[in-house]
Amino acid sequence: MTETIESEDRVPLRQRLRQAAAGVPRAVGRFVLDSLYPPVCLACEAPLADADTLCAQCFGKLKPITAPLCPRLGLPFAVSIGPGALSAEAIADPPPFESARSAVVYNEVARTLVSRLKYGDRPELARYMARLMVQAGAGFWAEKPLIVPVPLHPTRQFARRYNQSAELAVAIARLTGLRVDAALIRRTRRTRQQVGLTHDARARNVAGAFAAHPEALKRHGGRGVVLVDDVYTTGATLKAATRALKRAGVGRVDVLTFARVVTGGELPI
Repeated sequence: MTETIESEDRVPLRQRLRQAAAGVPRAVGRFVLDSLYPPVCLACEAPLADADTLCAQCFGKLKPITAPLCPRLGLPFAVSIGPGALSAEAIADPPPFESARSAVVYNEVARTLVSRLKYGDRPELARYMARLMVQAGAGFWAEKPLIVPVPLHPTRQFARRYNQSAELAVAIARLTGLRVDAALIRRTRRTRQQVGLTHDARARNVAGAFAAHPEALKRHGGRGVVLVDDVYTTGATLKAATRALKRAGVGRVDVLTFARVVTGGELPI
């Protein structure tokens, strides 16, 4: 059972129309829906035949992160440097989590999707993004982990009306059949936005900002956790959240994000 509540006032018009037409024959319902609210590309808004996807041009601009990559941080390697070889970053500053994976490199198309999900009141984008994330995290699902979104502070979530990480977590859970626990950790203080901060400033900003549920051991039942967020930048937020989970007794924490900022990539954040 998930703990994310979907309120009607933020469900996109197309989705509400789809729900209203649930009793209509599928072909008829789709024809009416597409006539009233034609599907468009999630990034550039070019007309499409199908909803909840990208046009061929935008899809081609996404850069999937695939092997060879650092098994610990999920950073892509230009060439294979041998099985089990770690990136310099993972060796110099080992993360508290066991491994991280991301679906795509953070570039212009990825930024558009993340920005619209996060700030544009477009929670339905999580469905498409989650499909790519499930593929990127394929190695996580066999052990039946608990899916845990990185929490927002209550005041920030109230302002946005939803937590984009929770939307991604719920969509991932629906695709994998796993359970979400959005209350396993909480944000104990409101932090500054991480955008624009240096690596060290990001770490200081979120240090001690998370706490686990008082009954965390009982809630996770000895299972591992996959911590879900939209973008991995320096990893400061994900590392702080992982430490809170580890202090509560979670044995294994893996990290899954939609996009990953890669040194030498197209965009900073």
